[in-house]
Amino acid sequence: MLMKKGAEANLYLEDWYGLKVIKKVRVPKPYRLSQIDNEIRRSRTVHEAQIMSDAKRAGVPTPIIYLIDVKRTFIVMEYVQGQRVKEILNLLSSKDRKTLCRRIGMLIGQLHEEGIIHGDLTTSNMILGQNEKIFFIDFGLAEHSVEIEKRGVDIHLMKRALESTHYPHAKECFTSIIAGYTIKVTNKKAEEVVKRVREIIQRGRYSGT
Repeated sequence: MLMKKGAEANLYLEDWYGLKVIKKVRVPKPYRLSQIDNEIRRSRTVHEAQIMSDAKRAGVPTPIIYLIDVKRTFIVMEYVQGQRVKEILNLLSSKDRKTLCRRIGMLIGQLHEEGIIHGDLTTSNMILGQNEKIFFIDFGLAEHSVEIEKRGVDIHLMKRALESTHYPHAKECFTSIIAGYTIKVTNKKAEEVVKRVREIIQRGRYSGT
């Protein structure tokens, strides 16, 4: 069953040997030469699976990967039971919301400390599963980097997502995320990232974006 149709990949909910799974299939791009398109999709399929594995080793919960089909450019992974953080964040009490955001910030900090940039940090790509475990999903735009600029862009994306989807609570949520983030990275690094976020915001204002 098609769950989501994306620009780069489609997500299907399927039964796989008795397991409920998500099958992520990278779709062909007709505007690219076939040979180049195949190579890009294969490379991105392998890269995403690898970076999910790296994130899990860093202590950040991600779906279990059951199968990678490089030739047909798809990944079969665990279907995580739970609710997207996007759907519940506004419904929580202020105390619970701050606690959840603090935990999210700690997980982002763990990713960054391992040199992983998620690339699409939004509450849509976080699932609150069983036992209050937070899963990060959709690593299609993820990359390895320790650059402050890319960390800043990652956090800025999170800030923008909060402002667009959780506007009434965006400030307290972002403050709590940074508080959690600072627990996992040094104060100096956290300050550098927050400073870079401010610079990115200023650039956007000057450019009109």
